[in-house]
Amino acid sequence: MTETWIIKISGHQLDDEAFLQDFASTIAQLPHRVVLIHGGGKEISQLQGRLGLEPHFADGIRVTDAESLSLVEMVLCGLVNKRLVRLLVEQGTGAIGLSGVDMGLIEAEKLAHPTIDMMFTGQIKAVNVEPLQGLLQSGLLPVIAPICYGQDHNYNVNADHVTGALAAALGADRAFFISNVPGVMADGAVIDQLTPQQTEQLITDDVIVGGMIPKVRTALEVLNEGVGRVIITDLNGLQNQTGTTFLEGK
Repeated sequence: MTETWIIKISGHQLDDEAFLQDFASTIAQLPHRVVLIHGGGKEISQLQGRLGLEPHFADGIRVTDAESLSLVEMVLCGLVNKRLVRLLVEQGTGAIGLSGVDMGLIEAEKLAHPTIDMMFTGQIKAVNVEPLQGLLQSGLLPVIAPICYGQDHNYNVNADHVTGALAAALGADRAFFISNVPGVMADGAVIDQLTPQQTEQLITDDVIVGGMIPKVRTALEVLNEGVGRVIITDLNGLQNQTGTTFLEGK
């Protein structure tokens, strides 16, 4: 039976043409139904800098003001999305570029924060999964930018959160977070599997530290949404089915 895989690629390597060609080739060879979600934070911050806009973050989430929203939409829905789609089409896939706005796929509202006005940064309110299911059944490969529909305007939503919501709504068999690290490391080696309980203990013991903490927290949130397996890995790990797999404890 064909599985449904949700794959999220971070923005760190999305301006690396050689990496993306290898990534597109890998995706094209997967014998599964795939939904691809991408970030683009690196290029957003670079363009903000060139335009004299200072990036702002709250708890690791980009704070999107009105001026930056237009820029974020340009980078994510235009530059990055169409770059990915082009390379995937070159590999013979039926890639189709979308955002959460298209067909009302993902409805968002302002992200709540106790002390900061998140402005045009959103949190997911609802997912309209039927159009996405139709695309997958037609053999297409949706490539989704995390700009989402709002009642009065669009919202910029964290790509990790979009990944979790879509994985849960589709009942995905696996969700992958592709980054520049091969997985969760301990003593120089990748930890093959982790339960939520083991993960929390490794955080407490300072084995999981720094930027890996939000990665594993997101993986656990997706696991909690009902996705059977959640994997943090790099491109090589996607190719060879290695990395750190998060599973519910027995």
